[in-house]
Amino acid sequence: MRELIELRGRPLLALIVIFALAWFGTLEQRRLINPDEGRYSEIPREMVASGDWLTPRLNGIKYFEKPALQYWATATAYTVFGEHHWTARLWPALTGFLGVLATAFATARLFGPQAGLIAGAVLAGSVLWNVIGHVNTLDMGVSFFLAAAVFALCLAQRDNATPIESRRWQDGAWVLLALAVLSKGLIGLVLPAATVVAYALWQRDWSFILRIRPFRGLLILLAITAPWFIAVSLANPEFAHFFFIHEHFQRFLTKAHGRYQPMWYFVPILLIGMLPWLSSLLPGLAAGMRKEAGRRFQPRRFLLVWTVLVFAFFSVSSSKLASYILPIFPALAALIGVHLTGHVVARRIEWHALPAVIVGGACLFLVPHVTRFASETVPAALYEAYQPWLYAGSAALLLGGLAGFWLGRQGRSVAAMAALAFGGFAFGQGFLLGHDSLGSVNSAHDVAAAIRPQVPAGAPFFSVDTYDQSLQFYLKRTTTMVAYRDELGFGIEQEPQKFIADIAGFESAWRAAPTAWALMSPATWKDLSAKGFPMTEVVRDTRRVIVKKP
Repeated sequence: MRELIELRGRPLLALIVIFALAWFGTLEQRRLINPDEGRYSEIPREMVASGDWLTPRLNGIKYFEKPALQYWATATAYTVFGEHHWTARLWPALTGFLGVLATAFATARLFGPQAGLIAGAVLAGSVLWNVIGHVNTLDMGVSFFLAAAVFALCLAQRDNATPIESRRWQDGAWVLLALAVLSKGLIGLVLPAATVVAYALWQRDWSFILRIRPFRGLLILLAITAPWFIAVSLANPEFAHFFFIHEHFQRFLTKAHGRYQPMWYFVPILLIGMLPWLSSLLPGLAAGMRKEAGRRFQPRRFLLVWTVLVFAFFSVSSSKLASYILPIFPALAALIGVHLTGHVVARRIEWHALPAVIVGGACLFLVPHVTRFASETVPAALYEAYQPWLYAGSAALLLGGLAGFWLGRQGRSVAAMAALAFGGFAFGQGFLLGHDSLGSVNSAHDVAAAIRPQVPAGAPFFSVDTYDQSLQFYLKRTTTMVAYRDELGFGIEQEPQKFIADIAGFESAWRAAPTAWALMSPATWKDLSAKGFPMTEVVRDTRRVIVKKP
C-alpha cells in the first residue's frame, strides 16, 4: 500500500489536471441529441432570449416539469460564453467532475487517503457516471448535489468532528439538499430523509434524527428554495398542482409518463454502469454491512442504506429511466474504495481487472453486428460509421483490463487502478463520441444549418404533427405547434392561442401568411403532397422534411 500513500502533492495535482482536460475536452464535439439534449438546451436559450428567468418555457410554451436551477446555470453560461454545444453541456460536465473530486475528498476524510484515491478513480472510470456527465440532462446535477449532501452529513456526524465542524458540514448538507430540490424536485429531500430514518431504525439510534438538526436545516432549505417556488406560483397559478401532484405523485405511482419498466430494470443498468469495477461491487456492498467497533456513527452503513434505498425506490416506481439510479454511484465508489484498500485485496488487485477484459473482448466480438439495428430511419451506413468508435472504446476497455491485470501482478496497485479507470473512461467516451455518427438523424443540427440563413426573422415556422427537440435551439427561434401536444400538452392548455389544433387550421394559417416555413415528417409531407398542398421542399433527412411556401 506504500504506492498509494506516495501519490499526493504535485503528482496528484497533475493527475487532476490531466483528468480535467480529458473530462471537459470533448463537450463541443457532438451534435445535441434528441430528446433530452435538445430540450434542456432550448429552455435556457429561451430564458436568455426573452429575459424571463422565472417561468421556464419550451418552444415558447410554459414548461413546469422540473425546477429552474440547471436552466439558470446554462442560461448564465450562454450569456457569458455564447450558445454552443459545450456551454449547453457545461453544467452536467461540471457537476460530474466535482462529483469525482467530492467523492475522493469525503472518502479520504472518512476512511483514509488510500480509500479516497481509489474511490475517485472508481467513480471517474465508471461508465454510467462518465456518460451522463457528458450529456445534457438534469440527472447529473441532482446526483451531484444529493451525493455531496450525503457525504457532508457523514462528515458532520463522524465521531471525531468538532462541534464547529459538525455544524458547518451539517449546514452545508442542507444547502446541498436545497440545490438538489431546485435541480429536480422533491426527491432532493424525500430520499435523504428516508435514508436518515432507515439508518436510525437499523442502528436503533433515534437521537441521530435530531443530530442532523432538522428544524434548522429545513429553515435553510426553505430559505433557498421557497423564493422561486412562491414567485413562479404567483406568476403561474397552475404551476403548483402540476409540479407537485402530476410530476411527483402521478409520475411515481402511475404509468402516465409512458416509462414503465419491470422491477429488475435497474439491475443490468447498475452492472453496465459500474464497469470496469464489477468484481468489486458485491464486496463493496458487503463492506458497508460491517460495523466499525467503537464508533457511534457508522458512515459505511449510512452509505449502504442510501444506496439500497435509492435503488429500491426507483425500482418500485412506475416511471424509470436508466439515469435515475445515478445518485448511488458516489456512495458505491466510496464503499468500493474501502473494500479495495484492504491489504489482502490490494495484493490481488489484478483479479479485479478480469471483468474489463471479458466485457471488452465480448464487445469487440459484437461490434460487427451493430448494423443489425439499421432501419429506414437510421440506415446501415450510419452504423458502419459508428463501428470504428465502438471498436476503439471496446479495445480501450480490454487493454485497460489487461494492463490492470499485469500491473496488479507486479504489485503496482495505483497503476493498475489507473489503467482500469482509463479503460472505463475511454470506453464511455468512445460510445459517446461515436454516437455523433448517428447525429444526422438523431439531431436537427444539419437541417437547421442548411436553412437558417434562408428563413426570414419574422416568418411563421410551423411544426406540423411532430416536434423536434433540437430544431429550435439550432434555428435560434421557436416554432408553432400543429396537431401535436405530447409533453407540451399542459402548457398548451394554459396558452391555447399558441397552438393550432388540426391540419385544417394549419392550412388556413399557411395560406394567409405571405411567407412561411414548416417542419413535418416524411409521412405527413407525403399526405399533404397528395392533396396538392402549396409547398416547396427545401431539405430533408430520414426523419424530417423542411418546406417553405412557394
